[in-house]
Amino acid sequence: MPIDDDAPDTAISDRILLIVEDDAAFARTLGRSFERRDYTVLHAASLEEVIALLPDHSPGYAVVDLKLKGEASGLACVQALHAHDPEMLIVVLTGFASIATAVEAIKLGACHYLAKPSNTDDIEAAFERAEGNIEVELTGRTTSIKTLEWEKIHETLAETGFNISETARRLGMHRRTLARKLGKQQVK
Repeated sequence: MPIDDDAPDTAISDRILLIVEDDAAFARTLGRSFERRDYTVLHAASLEEVIALLPDHSPGYAVVDLKLKGEASGLACVQALHAHDPEMLIVVLTGFASIATAVEAIKLGACHYLAKPSNTDDIEAAFERAEGNIEVELTGRTTSIKTLEWEKIHETLAETGFNISETARRLGMHRRTLARKLGKQQVK
């Protein structure tokens, strides 16, 4: 369904999806997949592009990458989208999955948080599961030291706006050590 750039599309917002992703190839692939499911897809690669789209378009859904180019955080996009329309269903999709960023994404207005790799089915299912589930299974397994370290690294990364030098300083480790730990996790 083509978008008329001269008129706001609030009447058809329930099938409009905004993809906020700086990887153009991934955004194109994801967009085509959603278009095959009868969504109208918009694309933005930065917070500035999101803000420029909002006066003319009111998407009902958004998929936001957590880490955008130039150390930018998708959390600012989540906040702007939620402020624009509190009813919008926003899924954060990331290769930087951590409890700290998941909590912040939900606080800022995301309905779900998915770690990469996730496909269109996963994202659409997340839109459908916007409400919490009290029946989710609780595990008795304790958290490993490696997981706790990873969570602390990601919490600090989020606090510093994904600034690696500042994160290393706050964690009391050498920048190269932090870069090596991030490289071992194959974070995108």
